[in-house]
Amino acid sequence: MQPNSRRGPQRIAAPSRNDPFLRKFAEGIGGPMGRHAAPGMVSPGFFTVERVLVLFTIVSALLAVLVKTPCRAGGWGTPDQFYSACYSDWPELFRTRGIGDGVFPFLTEGTLFEYPVLLGLLAGATALVVPGEGGTALRSLQYFDVNALLATGAWIATVIATMRLAGRRPWDAAMVAVAPAAILSVFINWDIFAVMLATAGMLAFARNRPVAAGVLIGLGAALKLYPVLILGAVLVLALRTLRLRPAVLTFTAAAATWLAVNLPFLLRDYESWRFFLTFTAERPAGYSSIWFAWNLTVERAGGTGVGPEFINLWAYLLFALACLGIAVLALRCGRRPRLAQLVFLIVAAFVLTNKVYSPQFVLWLIPLVALARPRWLDFLIWQFFEVMHWWAIWMYLAKETSGGAAENNLDSPYYVLAVLGHVLATLYLMYRVVSDILEPDGDPVRRHGVDDPQGGPFNGAPDRWALRRRRPVSLETHAAPAKEAQ
Repeated sequence: MQPNSRRGPQRIAAPSRNDPFLRKFAEGIGGPMGRHAAPGMVSPGFFTVERVLVLFTIVSALLAVLVKTPCRAGGWGTPDQFYSACYSDWPELFRTRGIGDGVFPFLTEGTLFEYPVLLGLLAGATALVVPGEGGTALRSLQYFDVNALLATGAWIATVIATMRLAGRRPWDAAMVAVAPAAILSVFINWDIFAVMLATAGMLAFARNRPVAAGVLIGLGAALKLYPVLILGAVLVLALRTLRLRPAVLTFTAAAATWLAVNLPFLLRDYESWRFFLTFTAERPAGYSSIWFAWNLTVERAGGTGVGPEFINLWAYLLFALACLGIAVLALRCGRRPRLAQLVFLIVAAFVLTNKVYSPQFVLWLIPLVALARPRWLDFLIWQFFEVMHWWAIWMYLAKETSGGAAENNLDSPYYVLAVLGHVLATLYLMYRVVSDILEPDGDPVRRHGVDDPQGGPFNGAPDRWALRRRRPVSLETHAAPAKEAQ
């Protein structure tokens, strides 16, 4: 039997005694839970972990709506929507892409939409439930509200999937439920739906259902491309364990699902289908990417920034080099990394090297951080810099669109510093995850003989192939139970 596969009640990790940072704040509520208590072994009554996490998420969603109140009350007008930091793509696309006038992306002949197919279908389908006609201010507000309600459901599903992926550490999913950057960014675009599908795909894989995992990952990639990066981690672990069949099934199901969604639209209207790809390739450096920060700094000094062709080449090259480094790390380290650790490193590398970093992209990383490095101090340090970046991008856009007085705006050097803070904070998390991979005894997840709660067919599997390993490394030699933090 694989680790953590037994049925019945299991003792779960208590955050107040397991996390050194939270333990310091537990004194005000009576101190950490006692060492003889056994959470998870007895019924908590109505307030189960799952129900509490759902309540946390609902409260966070209400706060997310509150953030948008200035625009909901006064409309999404420029530059006020930036000064009030309540911008959302939903009403903007509703007005400017003809969705409010009956345009259905990828179904209405000759229309162009700069997102993947499944996201376009979602954008068009939600408009069907908005009463009335035209892209009026009232219908834009109603369109926002419909999408916010659906996004809240996707957020709750993501929290529950993360909780179930976390094994005996279900409270780690609270990071997803209450993340400040999630509260500020979840209602900007439809990214939370891709995050839901990616997390559900990882859960299916953890439950040894590679075909279902591939279907969910394929659907996620048809909505936002980033979920396909999960397959890179699956491939590396398949090589390390030589359990190739689950990887083949997952890859095949993902490819078949993506094709099933995309092929009908590719054949029906190729130009509309490929517009997302051409738009991505031809666009200049996007806001908050390292490339945009570089161009802004160079141009302010009187130089010339880099163009799309240069960025495309070097962004792909740097990401490929980062993936190669992650693969070498995974194939050389003494003990096989956990799936969530590798997925986080790959997605974080993509975020840092990509030509665009929109504020809502932070949603991609939050569940992965909760699974890969579930330490609240590290998480909150990272969240602080992401919140600073969220504020800086809106203030910078307000300056660019208002032409107002300098004292009311954020100058570009401070905006570049905020971007740099986001980059360094993400690199810091990557460093902590790499440290856990190299020193698995310090990994908070790998306690009491736990191997890889997200690993599915790789959980508990012996290492069968690695790069230049001096001696064979077995699960048994590294899975000695560690003492729980007192």
